Amino acid sequence: MTTYKLTDTIDLTPRLRLLRFPVGQAYLWRDGAELTLIDAGAAGAGQPIADAVREWGHAPEDVRRIVLTHFHEDHAGGAGEFARLSGAQVYAHRNDAPFVRGEAEGPDPVPEDWERPLHAQALAQLPPRPVRPVLPPSVEELADGDVLDFGDGARVVGAPGHTDGSIALRLPAHGVLFTGDAVAASPVDGQVMLGVLNLQRDRAIASFRRLAALDSDVACFGHGDPVVGGAATALRTAAAPYAPA
Repeated sequence: MTTYKLTDTIDLTPRLRLLRFPVGQAYLWRDGAELTLIDAGAAGAGQPIADAVREWGHAPEDVRRIVLTHFHEDHAGGAGEFARLSGAQVYAHRNDAPFVRGEAEGPDPVPEDWERPLHAQALAQLPPRPVRPVLPPSVEELADGDVLDFGDGARVVGAPGHTDGSIALRLPAHGVLFTGDAVAASPVDGQVMLGVLNLQRDRAIASFRRLAALDSDVACFGHGDPVVGGAATALRTAAAPYAPA
């Protein structure tokens, strides 16, 4: 299997590390000796993630859970590999879980005309999907409002639109919000924006507005530089043009 190498690792806070891939990114969150991985890169990312964990002073087995914000290959393709390396439990929203398990093929996005070149570029940078992908041993299903045992209580926030089962994760005790692809930062100017390549644009806009209404200081996106400090203001400013008339 081709290795899907990291292009960068950045410590955003003492407890939060960004793992950047050619397309998209994942995050490690630290609770003492225990880690959580949010998203897992594409197929081939398992070993590079394990190496990044070791570079952070931990063993892969310290990662207890992998929480997927949605099923797309650039976020979930490496989940099975890393789960088998680490023993971590994989979590996904119940609407996306069948695709993560490999029980069915998930629906393709419905791109706006201007997004089509972005989609083609992203596909060109992803490794070929294996004929027999490494699937997670099991996938626990999540729903809006669930609370996970990390980050002093990580709340699952339903954010459908990019996919039917897209979620965000909110750590209220730390002011951290993981948005998945519901929100992004522009690669051109770093401005916060609605995530692209959505399945249902109207639902994606509603989810963007829902996440912007939350109190957050740090916002971690699936694509683009995170906002570290004042994230709620940045999200609300970006979401304001989408307010109902």
